[in-house]
Amino acid sequence: MLLGLATAGLAHAQSPDSAANPPTDPLQWLEDISGERPMDWVRTHNAVTVKELQSQPGFAALDARLKTILNSKERIAYVSKEGDYYYNFWRDAQHVRGIWRRTTLAQYQAADTQWETVIDLDALAASEGENWVWGGVSCLYPKGERCLVSLSRGGGDAKVVREYDVAKRAFVDDGFKLPEAKGSASWIDTDTIFVSTDFGPGSMTSSGYPRMIKQWRRGTPLTDAKTLYEAQASDMSAGAYKDFTPGHEVQFVERQIDFYSSEMFLREGDSLKKLPKPIDANAFTVRDQVVLTLRSDWNINGKTYPQGALLAMDFAAFMQGKQDFEVLYAPTATSSLDGVAATRSAILITELDKVKNRITELRHVDGKWLRRAVDAPALGTLVVNPLDPVDSDQYFLIVTDFLNPTTLYLGQVQSDARTKIKSLPAYFDAKPYKVAQYESTSKDGTKVPYFVIMNKKTRLDGKNPTVLYGYGGFEVSLKPNYSGIIGESWLKQGGVYVLANIRGGGEFGPRWHQAALKENRQRAYDDFISVAQDLIKRKLTSPRHLGIMGGSNGGLLVGAVLTQRPDLFNAVVSQVPLLDMRRYNKLLAGASWMGEYGDPDVPEQWSYISKYSPYQNVFKDRKYPRTLFTTSTRDDRVHPGHARKMVAKMDEQGHDVLYWENTEGGHAGAANNDQQALMWAMTYTFLQKQLR
Repeated sequence: MLLGLATAGLAHAQSPDSAANPPTDPLQWLEDISGERPMDWVRTHNAVTVKELQSQPGFAALDARLKTILNSKERIAYVSKEGDYYYNFWRDAQHVRGIWRRTTLAQYQAADTQWETVIDLDALAASEGENWVWGGVSCLYPKGERCLVSLSRGGGDAKVVREYDVAKRAFVDDGFKLPEAKGSASWIDTDTIFVSTDFGPGSMTSSGYPRMIKQWRRGTPLTDAKTLYEAQASDMSAGAYKDFTPGHEVQFVERQIDFYSSEMFLREGDSLKKLPKPIDANAFTVRDQVVLTLRSDWNINGKTYPQGALLAMDFAAFMQGKQDFEVLYAPTATSSLDGVAATRSAILITELDKVKNRITELRHVDGKWLRRAVDAPALGTLVVNPLDPVDSDQYFLIVTDFLNPTTLYLGQVQSDARTKIKSLPAYFDAKPYKVAQYESTSKDGTKVPYFVIMNKKTRLDGKNPTVLYGYGGFEVSLKPNYSGIIGESWLKQGGVYVLANIRGGGEFGPRWHQAALKENRQRAYDDFISVAQDLIKRKLTSPRHLGIMGGSNGGLLVGAVLTQRPDLFNAVVSQVPLLDMRRYNKLLAGASWMGEYGDPDVPEQWSYISKYSPYQNVFKDRKYPRTLFTTSTRDDRVHPGHARKMVAKMDEQGHDVLYWENTEGGHAGAANNDQQALMWAMTYTFLQKQLR
């Protein structure tokens, strides 16, 4: 422990804690992201953590093995089609920052794919003296010859955008360029783009995202770009895009009010026409159809469309005010909509039933929707990625689960025949292990499913080192997935790995998510606690050998459970976490999450947030399991101050904590494969040490 490094101000008298009269935080100086004093604090804590964990037996070998896995040339190179080529961004030991490269479909299907490098990010960063991290690319349909390339300094969400000429392998000197900011740019035509960025004072929302959408013509200064729409300063963001489907070209402007509420406008010349959709529904077009996903029941024209349903109807009729929908999917008590993908002539629906996927193919023929179940593996996770939703009925199908290496197939609409394209190597021997799915009973009686991956010879004696992982927020579903890191770092070392499907996630659709929103947030924590208790009851493990881990919202999850039930665990790993829920809405993108957690500045809402906020609920006179907090200086989404302040407070209270802050990496916590390997090697070394 590092005692006395951040004690200034702790003895000051504080006023009663309330939303209207928040107390002074004596550790708020740690929110100065790159200030000299906070960075000295970071370096001191990093040194202690690195010294302890990297000196453990087996650390060096594990770090080396994870680098081998993450840099393996046998990884699946996932591609996206631009023009006639298939593009991939790739990192390995020779390309630390990475290369953007391309190939043909025929070459992609070959055992030894030949690639053509388009951008070498290592060379670019060296020539420009910049710490570039790849941020993505948007190319102009249909040929993909001009692209808008996004680059981040150190891995943050803020990016610069620069136009790139693929044929010339060069950035366009007088092309579109945007300075570093959170925002986006997308094509309208060769000489015009939509742009949302920081246009100066008043142009950003309270969440730190652009609120203005402009149209920018080539050859004109950005200051002369034409304003198309302005969202409110209290909104989350605004954006725009064009659907390039020939014969069905449309432009949309979106007002994102919060994470779950939005308005959408069809642009027709200089006018914007609002889509008549529910405020919490998502909408998009597929050729002549508008497709809606519902987060709530929709009562209209004497008919009720259920929460979680997928609807479709003629787009032109919809914009004229008609509401004659076809229900393409309706959820059940155990199933939910997991994904929607469009090919040239079909919509492929991925359903999640008891956290297992299945696929249905829908084709709109002569005014009717024809439905066909796709023959695909019954267990595990299925992901559909169309090759080209405009010109092709082929799609990539990704098949993965906990023990079988992820495999990529090439599929075709109206056929169950598939061609195997790529597969991961077996990073660990899966034969000794098995997967079980159990249910715990939460505090209010809700059944909570969870997966357990363990050795077939595991004894139910309460002595098995066990890691329980969770997230429980933002309608994100945790599904089976093959991980060489987990296999090598934990299963192979005799550990049991558990994945909890708690409320707040999307495993059972919007209802599962909404059950743990705002004033009901405690349900997610109760669910997680119930899984821990069930593991102990089954004697799979015991508090001495049970650890918990989560990142981002999952870092908040384990932070809350750490303070509420420290007796259940012997190790906690909280990664890039939210922890100070008093100030989260004032830090970086925090205001955008008030639809999830509530507003701590409103007394009625702070009354429930205050009950679980980890930073406000850690006390000197309680005994907590040893905890490792990790974050990134360059995380410009979840402020590193959350983890810094929590560690400083626990230090001062005399608790045993470790801290590691990567100076790069953004919200992912790492900017390249070697940094990822180091982060995971330290994480699992910590867990091995604590739980054995």
